[in-house]
Amino acid sequence: MDGTQYTVTLDEFKLFHGIDRTLYAVLVRDLGRDTLECLQIMGLWLWLERGGFCNFVSKILSLPPFLINELADEAVICLKCINTQLSEVAEIPLTHSLAKKDISLQFFQENKRTARHEIQSLITGVCIPSLSDIMEKTRYNESPNHTQIMLLSHAASATSPLTQIPAGSFVDSSSGISTLRTGGIVKARANETSRNERTMFVTFSKGYPVSETEVRQFFTRLFGNCIESFLMQEVVSPNEQALYAKIVFLRSSFIRAILSGVSKAKFTINGKHVWMRKFVPKNERPLPMYL
Repeated sequence: MDGTQYTVTLDEFKLFHGIDRTLYAVLVRDLGRDTLECLQIMGLWLWLERGGFCNFVSKILSLPPFLINELADEAVICLKCINTQLSEVAEIPLTHSLAKKDISLQFFQENKRTARHEIQSLITGVCIPSLSDIMEKTRYNESPNHTQIMLLSHAASATSPLTQIPAGSFVDSSSGISTLRTGGIVKARANETSRNERTMFVTFSKGYPVSETEVRQFFTRLFGNCIESFLMQEVVSPNEQALYAKIVFLRSSFIRAILSGVSKAKFTINGKHVWMRKFVPKNERPLPMYL
């Protein structure tokens, strides 16, 4: 019936994405690859499948582990081509063979703008909700990675709550990948909270300058569009380093995801340490705002 809605639980959503979950587990557990990198890889492969490369994920899963690892390496090359200007000469022969279509790095270069947007949407709307528990259970030697795993796990509920889906939204289930028609997952809108409740105080290590762009890109890769404004400490000299900043997020749920139950969270952004805590207004000095 048109307009009929039913509730889809997170467990049902994970069940629907069973093939994606199995492949992701192979990447991070069996092959020991980085969880965040594999999140991007899965987003790329889902994007290819939705773009007409039929049963792409299930085809990859049918291969022996060493070939899956090689395909993942090629996926990283494709992602670099999409996100940056790839300088070295590279080829993706396995991807070309599996796709059974004419696909090369030129394809990703020509479609990089669309690919960036759509892959990010898939990561935020599909990958994080369906894969976050696997990420959390995967053990890592480096603590910054573990912090980010916990962050993404909480982000699944903070950014992509699965509430009601119109009947008939799921199509093309034979591929093992969900395709949602317009009006698919309805994201619950969080109640608007005061600015202070959506603000975090950020500190940087002296001698290791971190730019606003680096911080913005870090959280945009995780959550998509999540920052309302960024207020960096004003410095007098171009050689002087900003030691703190304030970030106002669009919703307070992002802060809960970042802190994951602790009072202060530590991250590593491009090899530099960043500490974040909830902002508490107390004798506040005004900071210049850069929107």
